[in-house]
Amino acid sequence: MSSIALRTKEKFASLFTGITLPRCILTVLSSGLLAFGLYNVHAQSGVTEGGILGLTLWLEHFFHISPAISGFILNAISYIIAWRILGNSFIVYSAVATGGFSIFYGIFEQFPPLFPGIGEHPLIAAVVGALFVGISCGLCVRMGGAPSGDDAFSMTLAKIIHIDIQWIYLLSDLSVLALSLSYIPVKRIAYSLLTVLLSGQLIGLIQKIPSKRQKKSAGT
Repeated sequence: MSSIALRTKEKFASLFTGITLPRCILTVLSSGLLAFGLYNVHAQSGVTEGGILGLTLWLEHFFHISPAISGFILNAISYIIAWRILGNSFIVYSAVATGGFSIFYGIFEQFPPLFPGIGEHPLIAAVVGALFVGISCGLCVRMGGAPSGDDAFSMTLAKIIHIDIQWIYLLSDLSVLALSLSYIPVKRIAYSLLTVLLSGQLIGLIQKIPSKRQKKSAGT
């Protein structure tokens, strides 16, 4: 085997250092929960999100740039920067998270939504949607991966400037929702604001739950 091939093999193997099957399984299940919530609640209610998703919709409205293009570019940039800051395990768990989300969402699309009339109850949609997003993304991030570019961006910035991740989510979401006021009615933005407030705080709370290792360290 040539030295180049050997180094390539070693680099590839190093990607999976520290990766565990239980974390991968929990990441996949969490991504499935996220897909379930987005398909059955967000997609049916019209309650939008901030972050990259909201930014792509803003770019489409004013500059006619397809979210397929802007979303890919923005997410790719977020993941690449996060990979450099957070390391190899981040990109592996993120690949598991995004792959799991895509597979589960594709499965859910084959069936009618469970809550087709939830759009008539935007307050309920905002709260329930926040629970799905907050719990599922919180678990994915806790495992070390990001199911979306928003999560990758928040994880990276929290690592760099040492601020609790929920405040990073809040600031980025508020910025995008403020932009969205230029074309989305205030009432609809209000429900979206409630969703991002609740989901961001949930993610932050889940990150603060002590792990077994932290409990053992605190007890010694």
